[in-house]
Amino acid sequence: MFKHILVPIDGSDIASLAVAKAAGLAKTFGSDVTALYVVDPYPFTGVGADFAYGQAQYLSAATAEANAALEKARTELAAAGVQVSTVVGEGHTVHDGILSAVLSTGADLVVMGSHGRRGLEKLVLGSVTQRVLGAVHVPVLVVRT
Repeated sequence: MFKHILVPIDGSDIASLAVAKAAGLAKTFGSDVTALYVVDPYPFTGVGADFAYGQAQYLSAATAEANAALEKARTELAAAGVQVSTVVGEGHTVHDGILSAVLSTGADLVVMGSHGRRGLEKLVLGSVTQRVLGAVHVPVLVVRT
């Protein structure tokens, strides 16, 4: 039914639940799995002369965090007997990075966690999941606690 599952992760506990759900689906359908961590390559704007130094430090830290989260997902999927590829994607917003990955990987299902923010917190912080639901043209399975 699903040939390629994309699992966007952020290193959180809810992302681990999404990885576990994706592993079960991949075993059931014999799907390929891609774990994705999105990094904003240019988070700083107009910070003056220290921009380049701050940018290099940020990218180094963001890449290390991404690699650690992806390795954790790879380990969890391998323990479940699922082959996985990992991608550090780029996007000025996480949902843009996810949309790009859906298109580039040919994923036909996105399995992602939702932190379940509501009210003012959702208004201020936004909802990556809600934006993904509105942007992609493949099914999205939302995992919540």
